[in-house]
Amino acid sequence: MGVRHAKHRFMPHALVFPGGRVDPTDHRHPSLSDLPHDTLGYLQRHTTPGRARAIGIAAVRELHEETNLVLGELRGGQVVAALHHLHYICRAITPPPRNIRFHARFLAAPAEAAHGELKGSGELETLRFFPVAEAQASGRMANITAKVLEQFLHWLALPAEHHAGRDVVAFRGQDTPMVDR
Repeated sequence: MGVRHAKHRFMPHALVFPGGRVDPTDHRHPSLSDLPHDTLGYLQRHTTPGRARAIGIAAVRELHEETNLVLGELRGGQVVAALHHLHYICRAITPPPRNIRFHARFLAAPAEAAHGELKGSGELETLRFFPVAEAQASGRMANITAKVLEQFLHWLALPAEHHAGRDVVAFRGQDTPMVDR
């Protein structure tokens, strides 16, 4: 996690996970492997198969851009993603009246699957692996980040055989969790 730079218009000073938007090139970028079947299925509930794959590519690219960590292989300065490591956790959509909106999908991967020296690009400050209790006690997490962290902890507590086919949550509006169908 890292703290968003003070100059960001959206959530300055907030403790957040690395992330960002899907770029047009993410739709064409090669990968080392495909998304796990369950992750692809969860993503495809609300988007096309091509966009679902691009979301995975974007997650790996943004991880590298913001943290220097590589989930896959680094080739010519670009990451070729190992998508099979990505697990779908939940999604969050800001309400329509807000000026800055997002429709974020939150994915997780085992820390040991990523490699490289953890260092920031300037987009996130205080970049490091935060113990959960410290992140929760920081007072810097946005409500939605705290709720996503709760979903991640719930997912982490499940036996691996229960990850696929579980009910997943979407947060809409005022951070209200709803089963995502």
